[in-house]
Amino acid sequence: MTQQSDPAHAAAATLEMLARIADALERLAPPAVPTPDFEAADAFVWHNEPPRFEPVPRVNRVEMDLLQGIDRVRDQLVENTSRFARGLPANNALLWGARGMGKSSLVKAAHASINRDLAAQAPARLKLVEIHREDIEALPALMGLVRASAHRFIVFCDDLSFDSDDTSYKSLKAVLEGGIEGRPDNVIFYATSNRRHLLPRDMMENERSTAINPGEAVEEKVSLSDRFGLWLGFHKCSQDEYLAMVEGYVAHHGLGVPEEQWRPQALEWATTRGARSGRTAFQFVQDLAGRLGLPLKAA
Repeated sequence: MTQQSDPAHAAAATLEMLARIADALERLAPPAVPTPDFEAADAFVWHNEPPRFEPVPRVNRVEMDLLQGIDRVRDQLVENTSRFARGLPANNALLWGARGMGKSSLVKAAHASINRDLAAQAPARLKLVEIHREDIEALPALMGLVRASAHRFIVFCDDLSFDSDDTSYKSLKAVLEGGIEGRPDNVIFYATSNRRHLLPRDMMENERSTAINPGEAVEEKVSLSDRFGLWLGFHKCSQDEYLAMVEGYVAHHGLGVPEEQWRPQALEWATTRGARSGRTAFQFVQDLAGRLGLPLKAA
């Protein structure tokens, strides 16, 4: 019997070929998503390549009492977040408006505040997961991984908006309220944006001018914002509110500078930047502390 007709040799060759095919398919297949350890931290950043939750041991945040001039929206977001953390109905939230007025800072502060309040009541803590704007299309995968968890999650996207040629907003719409599975009961979505409707005006106008039914085209765009049951507007602050922000930061960080000294400097700082906001106030205090040779307290 020749080697070519040997059944054992043929079977071995077949097995070797199948092994090579299996190896090739394994290289082509996407890597398996590791089982997330949500006990590792209270905050995570979602990375899409490869898919994973990266724990954040210490969140870069501002204390709630330092957020000045936003009392109404602060109370609304904290109340909404508290209800969600306790397993009660709550809305997705869109925080929109003026730059530097504490939109993302409020989300992070509300998360920390609620967890402090629940520390003695609930073993499962509220988790904050940040997803980057460019990874929005991975939301279904993210929500699939947290759906079965005993924890409750705020999925947070900072500075969310869409360009004229961007269609990923459609997947966001489906994840928030549509889709066959719907949003998991243990997930709520918070986003910040400078735009109230998330899409540029020229995009809406182009849709209106080229559509057979212009009204329906615009409704398609506007309906994205409608998926957020809670709209919280942030507006430019007054001079008094700006100075109150500076005063709060100066006291919090123990700089020991009298008001008559820092006040004219703070006003000049805001004037040279053409804006008054919480961000401008903090940047001034950073500069002031640096000139004094003093460190700022860690959050």
